[in-house]
Amino acid sequence: MTFERDAKTLELPWPFTGRDSEVELIRRSLAAGRHGIVVTGPAGCGKSRLVVEATRGTECAKVAGTPEARTIPFAAFAHLLPEAVTLHRAVQLLSSVRLLLVDDAHHLDDASAALVHQLAVQGRTRLLVVATDGVPAPGAISRLWTGELLPRLALDALPPEETAHLLGGGLDPLTVNRLHRLCQGDLRLLRDLLGAVRERGLLTRVPDTDTWAWRGPLPLTATVRERTAHVLDRAHPEERETLERLAFGEPLALDMDLFDLWALERLEADGLIRIDDQGTVRLAHALHGAVLRAAAGRLRARRLARTPDQCAAALAAEAAVLARSVRLADVRAVSAPVGEWLVDEGARIPAGYAALRARFARIGGRLREAEAWAREGLRDAPEDRYCRDELALAAAQSGEVTAVAGDVRNGWPAVARGDLDAALATVEPYDAVRLGAPERAAGRLDGVFAQHAEALARGDGPALDRAAEALQERGLLLYAAEAHAQAVRAHRDPRAARTSRTRAVALARRCQGARTPALSGLVLGELTARQRQIVTLAAAGLSNRQIAERLTLSVRTVGNHLYSAYARLGASDRGALPWLVDLPTAQPA
Repeated sequence: MTFERDAKTLELPWPFTGRDSEVELIRRSLAAGRHGIVVTGPAGCGKSRLVVEATRGTECAKVAGTPEARTIPFAAFAHLLPEAVTLHRAVQLLSSVRLLLVDDAHHLDDASAALVHQLAVQGRTRLLVVATDGVPAPGAISRLWTGELLPRLALDALPPEETAHLLGGGLDPLTVNRLHRLCQGDLRLLRDLLGAVRERGLLTRVPDTDTWAWRGPLPLTATVRERTAHVLDRAHPEERETLERLAFGEPLALDMDLFDLWALERLEADGLIRIDDQGTVRLAHALHGAVLRAAAGRLRARRLARTPDQCAAALAAEAAVLARSVRLADVRAVSAPVGEWLVDEGARIPAGYAALRARFARIGGRLREAEAWAREGLRDAPEDRYCRDELALAAAQSGEVTAVAGDVRNGWPAVARGDLDAALATVEPYDAVRLGAPERAAGRLDGVFAQHAEALARGDGPALDRAAEALQERGLLLYAAEAHAQAVRAHRDPRAARTSRTRAVALARRCQGARTPALSGLVLGELTARQRQIVTLAAAGLSNRQIAERLTLSVRTVGNHLYSAYARLGASDRGALPWLVDLPTAQPA
C-alpha cells in the first residue's frame, strides 16, 4: 500500500494557513483613502498566495515582472497599454485603475518600475506590490518604501506550528521538524521535498500510530540542487572539504590543524558557516549539511562519518545542555543538531538521550514531538522506564486515554480518564496548580511556579496573566496557556477575560493537541445554546453545509452563528475551536 493512498491530508494543493493578521493588514491598506502597501519576504515564503487571499473577491488589474523581459520597456504592462507609449501617457491611461497588483516587482523592467513609482506618487491608484528579499530590485521599486511612499509589510518565514498545520496530520512530528529545518519557511522547497519523498517511497509507517516517518538521505531534486548550488559548486577544493567535514561532524571546535583558515574566512564571509564565541564552527543552514551528506557518495561518506564513539560524546554534550535547561525550567530553543541528524538518517538513539529530548519537548508544550522522541528511545529499549513515562505523560496531556496504560508513576493517566480526585493524590505540586488545586502546592514551589500558584489561590486574574507571560518567556507554552485560561475565569472585567482567552487559545494552538482540564471547554458557557451546538460540530470537523443539513438550518445562518461565536470566544477561525470545546464529551454522534 502506498503512502499516497493512505494519507489524503498531504495531497496538493495545500490550504492557505496562518497569516490571518497579515491578510487583515493588507485589506486595511487597500481600503478607501489608503495608497496601498508593499509586501516583501524571502523567496518561497508564500507572498503571492497571501496577496491572492487578501484580494479575493476584489476587482483588480494584475501585472508581474519576469527576468527574461527586463530589457523590454513596459513589458509587465503589455496587456494593459498600447504598443508605443510614453511614461506620461501610461500614467494617464492607468489613472482610472482602482487597484493594481504588481507581483515579482524585483523583476520589473526599468520603464515598468518607473510607472509603478509614478502611480504611487500620483496616489489615485491603490497599489499592492510584491517583491523578494535578497534580490536586487529597480531603484524605483525599492524607493516605494525607503522613500515612505507606501508602507511595507516584511513577511517572516512560516513558523513551525503553521508548517505542521500545512502538512496535515499524516507525518510524524520529527519528520515535520526535519522538513521545517531544511526548508525554513520556503514553501516551494517544502512542496518539492515532500513530493520527492512520497514519490520515491521514502515514508515508513511509525509502529502503533497512524503517522508516517521520513528517515534516511535527502533526495537531491532539481529544486534542492538549485537552492544549494552555491554550496555544492564551490570553486576551491579546500572550501568543499571544510563544508563536508562540518556536514558529517558539526559542531566542531575551531582547530587550526583540522581547518584551512583561509577557507573558513571565505565561507564565513559568504554566510555559509557560523563561529560562536566559544570557537565552535557550524553550518549556517541545515539544508546545506543534508545536501553535502547526500552528495558525498558511499566511500567518501564512510571516510568522513563519525564513529559511534564520537557520536556518543557529542550526544552527551547535547544532553548536558538539555538537562540544564530542564532543571532551570527554561526550555527555549537550544542547539542540539547531533541527535536530530541521527534521527533524520535513521540511526538508533540511546534511550536516555531520547527520554531527555522527550521531556524537554513535553515541558515546552510540544506533546506530539515528545511522544515521537520517546518512541525513538523505545526502538532499542522497549522497557526503558523513562521513555515509557514520557510517552504516557505526553499522551495523557493530549487526552489519549487508551495510550497511557503504562506504569507511569504520575496522576496524569487518571486525568485523561477524568478522575481528578485520584490524580490529585499523586501528581507533583505544580501539576496540582495546573489542575486547579493550588492549595496542595502551598509552600512547595518557588520562582514563576510559586507566582502562578499564589495568583490562582487568590483568584487574581491580572496576576495569573503576569504569571502566564513569565512562563511563556521561558518557553513553557502549555503552562502559559493554562495560566491564561485560568485567568479567564478569575477576571471580573469581561474585556480582560476575552484578552486572556485569546492568548490562551493562541498558545494552545502551538501545543500540538494539548487537552488538559484548564483548556478543555474553556468558554462555551458564554454562548447561546444554538451557538454552543454549532461550535461543537464545527470543532469536530463538520463544514458549514454539513452542520446546516444536520440542524436543518441554512448555510448562511450557520455562518452567522459561527461569526458571532468567534467574536465572543476571541477566536479568529475554526482552527482555534478544538482548544475551546471539550471534544471528548461533545463530539456529535
